[in-house]
Amino acid sequence: MIIHILTLFPKMFEGPFGESIIKRAQEKELVEIKIHNLRQWAIDKRGTVDDRPYGGGAGMVLRVEPIYNALKDLTNNWSKKNQKIILLTPRGKTFNQKKARQLAKIQEIILICGHYEGFDERVKKFVDEEISLGDFVLTGGEIPAMAITDAVVRLLPGVLKKEEANQIESFSPGLEKIVDSSPQPQASKLKSQVYIEYPQYTRPEEFLGLKVPQVLLSGDPKKIKEWQKKQIINKK
Repeated sequence: MIIHILTLFPKMFEGPFGESIIKRAQEKELVEIKIHNLRQWAIDKRGTVDDRPYGGGAGMVLRVEPIYNALKDLTNNWSKKNQKIILLTPRGKTFNQKKARQLAKIQEIILICGHYEGFDERVKKFVDEEISLGDFVLTGGEIPAMAITDAVVRLLPGVLKKEEANQIESFSPGLEKIVDSSPQPQASKLKSQVYIEYPQYTRPEEFLGLKVPQVLLSGDPKKIKEWQKKQIINKK
């Protein structure tokens, strides 16, 4: 998988992508993350990529030409069969685990990070979809790009040491199957549920009077699974 990130601040990604699972995934060549400075496609030698908004208002707006030219270069060899261009914007659909699983099946992705007062509206004509991290305001699209990249990369085959790690976790189909005890759960029921994983404990067995639930120390797999099932939270 290849993930392109188009940004005004490339150095912001050095720390998050140079540690932990993301770093190992790149070292194992399971994903290639390419950070592109939007100013590479600036309209002049001064590196201009923004301008004042028509109609007035505070702040600056990213111009359409640099983004269009960047996308034209980055997609020059695309077949467009398994690639996607994503604009990170408050107007987009809220990102969730379902979307992460969908994106993990894409061969090549471009994430466009906004800044200042956002994009010239015409940019949207050149993207496949818009995604938002949530209903709150951030300085730019860099942090959403980091979050989406992290959520997607950990789902790629071979990234996690144990493949089942992303099957039995919050927001996963695996939890839905545990909660629904029927042999063939109804699809409509599963789609309406959002589950949070059961609590986890490790040593010591007691800390400042706080004890590990006795059932987890029992060694009885059937009782443990039943306890875990009861502890799963339906977020909706």
